[in-house]
Amino acid sequence: MSQQHEEQEHEETPAGSVFVSLRTFILFDLFVVALILLTSSHFTPATARNAFQQAGGASAAGESLEGPPTVSAAFIDRMLANAGSPAAGTGEALYALGVQYGIDPAYALAFFHHESGYGTTGEATVTRSLGNERCIADRPCNAQHFAVFQSWQDGEAHWYFLIRSLYIGQWHLSTVEQIIPVYAPSRDHNDVTAYIRAIESDVAAYRHAMAGTV
Repeated sequence: MSQQHEEQEHEETPAGSVFVSLRTFILFDLFVVALILLTSSHFTPATARNAFQQAGGASAAGESLEGPPTVSAAFIDRMLANAGSPAAGTGEALYALGVQYGIDPAYALAFFHHESGYGTTGEATVTRSLGNERCIADRPCNAQHFAVFQSWQDGEAHWYFLIRSLYIGQWHLSTVEQIIPVYAPSRDHNDVTAYIRAIESDVAAYRHAMAGTV
């Protein structure tokens, strides 16, 4: 409405008319882009940041997942074996993948614990997924819409790749406080605050136990 009024006022000056038409086109284009982003069901860097802020994480507090291992391969194997995990024996792989991707494997172990009790409960018992990933293009998808991996090592490797390439590499989210609101959003009936506490508590406990073995 206001755009039409502006165009009528500038009809006597061709240059002004061109300017208004161009401005109208640009504004409309921006409106369409914004509408697409707002209605998209896929996360983008902007929506990732919004989810993080809505969860009360406006500050970038917290420790980054990036860093050298703070747990050993033997410690990982011991934790998995004690839990009766079907992934027991993959400690060396989980450790080596952490080194490869520059992510402390203590966090991978903590996610694995929170998502499925180290692979002992839920969908992970059949999908061999460390992080209960939803359907993805390069792996089969089951009837419950979870990605099915070829082996526990395959599931572990894909989790590291996801965190490194998407969350850290593209979205620049590297702390537990930044990642969880996107990884397990409240809109999917997740308790984001409890999830964050669980991961941080596990990592602290792992490191404390490791310190006692040195």
